[in-house]
Amino acid sequence: MRIGLDWLRGVIAALAVIGALLPIVFLGAATDPDILWKIVHNRCVPDQTRFGHPAPCAVVDLAAGYAILKDIVGETQYLLIPTARITGIESPAVLAPSTPNYFAQAWNQTGLVNARLGKTLPRDDLSLAINAITGRTQDQLHIHIDCIRADVRDALALHAASVARAWAPFPEPLAGTAYRAIRIDGTTLSANPFLLLADGEPGARSAMGLHTLVLAGETFAGGVPGFILLDNHADPAVGDMGNGEALQDHDCQVGH
Repeated sequence: MRIGLDWLRGVIAALAVIGALLPIVFLGAATDPDILWKIVHNRCVPDQTRFGHPAPCAVVDLAAGYAILKDIVGETQYLLIPTARITGIESPAVLAPSTPNYFAQAWNQTGLVNARLGKTLPRDDLSLAINAITGRTQDQLHIHIDCIRADVRDALALHAASVARAWAPFPEPLAGTAYRAIRIDGTTLSANPFLLLADGEPGARSAMGLHTLVLAGETFAGGVPGFILLDNHADPAVGDMGNGEALQDHDCQVGH
């Protein structure tokens, strides 16, 4: 009976947490740059540890060190958030050998997008994005998981054959912004985009905070699965805030 009561209390507590946190997630994010950290650290992780469920998160993987939270914006958008305190792309922690490949973990969770749609999208319709320090509102590392914009998908498909395995300018602007691109082969993501940026783009390691990364699934010639990784260096002086999330579609038109 004790186990049953504990389980019931856990369910009740989870429902109460969800109800209490929804206004915080929706309204607090606009004013509190630590709201994502507070949700994961103060709610999701304790709920997973005490009750075996991650509410209000969709997933908490304590061993792998991340949580997945449904974003208020859009039908299908999720966020991967580390359970460790990491401010963002500018943090030295993202390049540490002991740090998990958060992009690989995020890609492994794209099934949540499919589940929300009730269908399986081709990899070319899915994307991940992290904004530069100048283009974000939260000071806890988070990777946006969602559909890609249809026009961006089409541009990537059009030029996929010209994307090399070394960084080079992408042939046309995407959502009005110039990007550099690199090809990654594989069904799953073995390379770490943070390291590809830091080690492959001149000067990037010392100025990571001004970069935004977008990872798009791609199917190359011959049906070869892989990814196109995009990088943009923010330049606030000309209005470029490094908002790679702009290449995503939180209405997921490609899925409808």
